[in-house]
Amino acid sequence: MRAMILAAGRGERLRPITDRLPKPLVPVGGRPLIEHHLRALARAGITEVVVNLAHLGAQIRARLGDGARFGLAIRYSDEGGRGLETGGGIHRALPLLGDAPFLVVNADIYTDYPFPPPAPAEGDLAHLVLVDNPPHHPRGDFRLDENGRVHADGELRLTFAGIGVYRPELFRDCRPGAFPLAPLLRAAMAAGRVSGEHYRGRWVDVGTRERLAEADRLARLAEETP
Repeated sequence: MRAMILAAGRGERLRPITDRLPKPLVPVGGRPLIEHHLRALARAGITEVVVNLAHLGAQIRARLGDGARFGLAIRYSDEGGRGLETGGGIHRALPLLGDAPFLVVNADIYTDYPFPPPAPAEGDLAHLVLVDNPPHHPRGDFRLDENGRVHADGELRLTFAGIGVYRPELFRDCRPGAFPLAPLLRAAMAAGRVSGEHYRGRWVDVGTRERLAEADRLARLAEETP
């Protein structure tokens, strides 16, 4: 399975840090946030990774290089200075991701999730990892039923972790340009074609200074734990 790390975001809520440093390179536990993902993907046996670039993307390319020091082969999808949002970024990178289901991870999360998630079952378009709702997002995103199916409506929602496995067919009718991923997922859910799982381990959306501090604390704790 190939993987893609979404690293093109602007990181507005972490300014002024992200005025000079792209969010994926912000230090967490003594190393850039994106490197935690790269190391986890390599441990999981994934060898090919695509990283999309926009804001200060040259710094990310310079830091990661070809990925050899992580045991990976990294290829880049450069979106220019503004970026293409989540859906548009994945769509642009499809030629690099191949015809099989591929993993996508948001660069701006910290987690100890054990990669890789399972590929979507026959007939499904996506498999999503969901987590408990954090204080800053109490209403959640999607509902996971007792059969492992994900729905856009209903109570007892969970939060999308920014980790999913997608079939290229999810993007079949899309056109090049900037667009979000969520509407595609909701349409696939309405068709009954999205599975999911509830992960209860460590997960932080690194969107503010407070959450950056929490991710740093968890990462350092993980380093200390045998």
